[in-house]
Amino acid sequence: MSRARVIPAVDAVLSLPAVRDLALRHGHRAVRGALEHELTTLRADLLAGRSEAATREVAAVLLTDRVSRRLADTASPTPRRVLNATGVVLHTNLGRAPLAHAALEAMREVATDYCDLEFSRDTGGRGSRHTHLDEALREATGADGGLAANNTAAALTVTLAALTAGREVLVSRGELVEIGGGFRMPDIMRGSGAVLREVGTTNRTRAADYAAAIGERTAAILRVHASNFRMEGFTERPALADLVALGRRFGVPVIEDQGSGWLGLDLFGPDDFPAATRSILAAEPAVRDSIRAGVDLVAFSGDKLLGGPQAGLLVGRAALIAQVRAHPLMRAVRVDKLTYAALHATLRAFTDGRATLDVPVMRMLALSASALLARAERLAGALHATGIAASLVAGMSTIGGGSVPGSSLPTTLIALQSALQADALLARLRRGAVPLIARIADDRVVLDPRTLPADSDGLVVRAVAAAVAA
Repeated sequence: MSRARVIPAVDAVLSLPAVRDLALRHGHRAVRGALEHELTTLRADLLAGRSEAATREVAAVLLTDRVSRRLADTASPTPRRVLNATGVVLHTNLGRAPLAHAALEAMREVATDYCDLEFSRDTGGRGSRHTHLDEALREATGADGGLAANNTAAALTVTLAALTAGREVLVSRGELVEIGGGFRMPDIMRGSGAVLREVGTTNRTRAADYAAAIGERTAAILRVHASNFRMEGFTERPALADLVALGRRFGVPVIEDQGSGWLGLDLFGPDDFPAATRSILAAEPAVRDSIRAGVDLVAFSGDKLLGGPQAGLLVGRAALIAQVRAHPLMRAVRVDKLTYAALHATLRAFTDGRATLDVPVMRMLALSASALLARAERLAGALHATGIAASLVAGMSTIGGGSVPGSSLPTTLIALQSALQADALLARLRRGAVPLIARIADDRVVLDPRTLPADSDGLVVRAVAAAVAA
């Protein structure tokens, strides 16, 4: 039989019981499309001598298997869930903060039915979506009011557009940072219509430099958190209180891009964090501290140390917040009902004193050395039970996500021992049915229990076993 005649007819394959089952699960149209694609591929393989199909029956079995795998791949949701064993708590490439169960439940509640997003239950008329976070933001930050945009860059852009377009904004040369994806602070400011006025030098800027630059065209002083780098040595930066005093003296608002979304240690108890974590967080600029210092507006992230969904939050003086809300660009950067629901639930976890229990990011940072060791021992034991050799080694986790640059936290790592090269095992783990994203240390693949969900031990063991046996 010639190679071309080995290919069965489309209708013949569609009539096979296994293919009919696929059609019931995925739909007839999807199955036919996948079959036609795989027929073309198989025909090319046969002509090139790359297939072992010698009869129509064998070819039909091959096609059924290929169609099944293709449909499974295309039916998988995207983005896909992955297990984060890297020890990077806020891994930007892995979606940053996992959400609290309360946030997920709040999203489900408003997603499965109608909601009062822009409806006033008091008057029966149109309401404002901004009001849904008013009380939660006031309680969580101490500010007069606030709003949410789709990320911090958007919140800053609409703020500058509303308050400073066509006028000068003073920024220290040492704070003209580049954030993820190649976006630079000067570009963001230019896009808002603000005129950048640089003050000071790269490593040293004083309050006097700002004072000397203030003139009739000055619209604001902008302070930017160096979220993804750290400058050390011969450096100087004015205290936030000095900038606030300068702004009050000249009638110029002070705006701070705080970045990380860290609210402040005063929302936590003295024993909520291990000493190493508490020391790191104590040194991180806090939203509540900035508001207490008198900063007029503070912009910060919702999906970094706040541990909520992607969003940019802006809090501060009520009159300025109202101006930003009223700007036409606000409609382009506003968030949807799901984000409002998740943000509200996340903020409540902080103000109710439940953040280290309910918010995954805070829970990871609150893990003690003994808890991490116990989890690592449990995982290593489960791996040993399946015949996979693993050992425990001391290591470090990082917070990541453009927060507290250069900081790390002690942890216990599980080092996998395999005949495979470390990079080959790493690749197999990330290509598994449930991708397990790990890292290499000392030429071995290591898993950090800090960033693995508490109920994921079984998934982790199966992922490693499948990768080793593949």
